[in-house]
Amino acid sequence: MLRWTTHLEGGPRRVNHAAVSVGHKVFSFGGYCSGEDYETLRQIDVHIFNTVSLRWMKLPPVRTGGREHARDAPYMRYGHTAVLLEDTIYIWGGRNDTEGACNVLYAFDINNILGDMSHDGGGHSMGWESHDNHRWFTPKISGTVPGARDGHSACILGKAMYVFGGYEQLADCFSNDIHKLDTTTMTWSLINARGTPARWRDFHSATIIGTKMFVFGGRADRFGPFHSNNEIYCNKIKVFDTETNSWLNTATAQLLPEGRRSHSAFSYNGELYIFGGYNARLDRHFNDLWKFKPETFSWKKVEPQGKGPCPRRRQCCCMVGDRIILFGGTSPCPEQGMGDEFNLMDHSDLYILDFSPNLKTLCKLAVINYSLDQGGLPHDISCYHYY
Repeated sequence: MLRWTTHLEGGPRRVNHAAVSVGHKVFSFGGYCSGEDYETLRQIDVHIFNTVSLRWMKLPPVRTGGREHARDAPYMRYGHTAVLLEDTIYIWGGRNDTEGACNVLYAFDINNILGDMSHDGGGHSMGWESHDNHRWFTPKISGTVPGARDGHSACILGKAMYVFGGYEQLADCFSNDIHKLDTTTMTWSLINARGTPARWRDFHSATIIGTKMFVFGGRADRFGPFHSNNEIYCNKIKVFDTETNSWLNTATAQLLPEGRRSHSAFSYNGELYIFGGYNARLDRHFNDLWKFKPETFSWKKVEPQGKGPCPRRRQCCCMVGDRIILFGGTSPCPEQGMGDEFNLMDHSDLYILDFSPNLKTLCKLAVINYSLDQGGLPHDISCYHYY
């Protein structure tokens, strides 16, 4: 029983950020918020959401210990990616309006953070504002480093990170290359892929299911890799097989979601889900949820119970157990047209989509639905944040 169970306000107001789940916590890195100062170069911010206590906390900036270590921590950015591999979160790409795009690989060690937080069941900072563990570092890498870009995708399979697409700063065009980082040797390589590649694009999604990478959506140009006023939004799935390093020829599904960019994508039980996004040609933001089944190469629109997010793009979405944590992004202001590019409202909200709500959650929802008295309920099962 798929259901939107939780809605929170008052979190970090972020757009085009990157996030990854670690245990029962979600780590969110960077992004932007309209009206904030991005002229001053500063260290990327890190927010952590505890899915048990339903509380946010913000890490203090790392003291880098002099100019020689200042570059170990990434600067504030948007359009980057974050992936988790064992005890390390890797941040790559993205751009800042002052510095431009970046192709330095940054690593964030979660061990010190989780050690500091392990004493805190309630989500409070417990004095680690003054804890000065050095958490960022830049691994020594070799090989063919991808050009600086934003709007790419990154996903993990085994010990490798696959980067696809994005908008390359130096070439000033969309990309459709696949780059692989072998984290055992920290070596980058450009994959010489066989088959007909996915179109040049940015702000798409790429999701690993099994040994295949499923690419959906994104913004492309009708005439090739260079951006003109002829944007297109592909709504066909492209599949890359990592075992044969080839793009596969696949059937076309009968029912298709609208093409879009800046949506969210995740896999659950071997199926691909997409949520939200934006299509400039249609002048439309989305808040629909679709499920793609690789075995039959078919799409189905999914209608969860409960009240979900408003139409939006550039949000983040992470899976924690059987729950999807979705937060942030931007939407048209209520008084503006649905797709108005220049009158957007940035979000500080968070929603939880539960694939398998437990009895405790269902009981909380029943208390709210039937307007029952909550006076006798224990404090730890307050229904305040539930629908």
